[in-house]
Amino acid sequence: MSGRPDGEECLGDLGERQILEKVLRPRYAGVAGFGDDAAVLGVPIADRAGGELVATTDSCPTPLVTVLGEADLFHTGWLLVTINLSDLAAAGASPLGLVVNYTLPATTTVREFQRLLDGVDACVAEHGTRVVGGDLRDGGTMQLSATAIGQCLPDRRLGRAGASAGDRLLLIGQPGYLWAWAFVVAGRARLPEAQLRQVRDRAFRPTAQLTAGRVLAESGAVRATMDVSDGLFATVRTLCEANDLGARIDEDIRLDPAVESVCEQAGVRPFDLAQTWGDWSLVAAVPAGSVEAVIAALAAEAVPAREIGELAAAGGGYVLTGPGGERPWQGIAQERFSSSSWHGDGLDRMLSDLSRTG
Repeated sequence: MSGRPDGEECLGDLGERQILEKVLRPRYAGVAGFGDDAAVLGVPIADRAGGELVATTDSCPTPLVTVLGEADLFHTGWLLVTINLSDLAAAGASPLGLVVNYTLPATTTVREFQRLLDGVDACVAEHGTRVVGGDLRDGGTMQLSATAIGQCLPDRRLGRAGASAGDRLLLIGQPGYLWAWAFVVAGRARLPEAQLRQVRDRAFRPTAQLTAGRVLAESGAVRATMDVSDGLFATVRTLCEANDLGARIDEDIRLDPAVESVCEQAGVRPFDLAQTWGDWSLVAAVPAGSVEAVIAALAAEAVPAREIGELAAAGGGYVLTGPGGERPWQGIAQERFSSSSWHGDGLDRMLSDLSRTG
């Protein structure tokens, strides 16, 4: 496209949130599930006893591990699958299949393409699903996307709307590993061999929280969910906006020992690694009286979860609470069509931002 027409806004002027509100919502607000992680397709005619079908589509950004020197396309293929299945997890859906789309330069070697496919196939197998189709074409740069189809439990589809003031927020998964690995590669932390392997494996092969999504849906107690794709702050803010609420978040958060060791060595607070993106956790809004039961149900499936705060009445904004009192939360987010959008070129900036907040 050519330059900016006089007086007209561009997408970069708006950022992702305002694009949603000003451009997309006026057109599609009436579509079932608009704004949720996965779109609603309805209930299959042949399966009236089943739940709704949902779909999501996502393109694969430049993986951080590639920027950190890992050239094997296996990990790019793995990430492509994870980011799509994570949206199904936020809907409480079980995956039925994945349709993949690959645009690759003609100079891509057969071995490179095979490794990309190896990563895709390994990740779908890990998550109990399969590739059911796709498209392959040539292009000047690599562009990867996929569409995941899933099915929810009857009348148990999860979404972003439905939360109330007083609901507790659960962070589900193992946050902090991807950027902990970045600090290790940058020479800001050292770990014993066993912990090094643990951090590397979690950073290179993030897991979509499909089991957690199913448990949350089965519980019947969860009022809203969202996957943490753009960072914890962006996730909580989006849930609040979907429900006209504020939030109070406890910044005294504990992470896994290996990640906390990296934080201590790098001079970064555990909370600041917890609020980064790239680990594909879930956030769920749960009534206060159901928190213990939901955490116990997740633990029974070996899914870690921690309470991180609560939703508050509208007008309260986003507040961090901790030993030092209360303060406004100006968190780390990866909003597309903005200066914080990740294109693989913001590593030094991100590490510096994390260090300044620590």
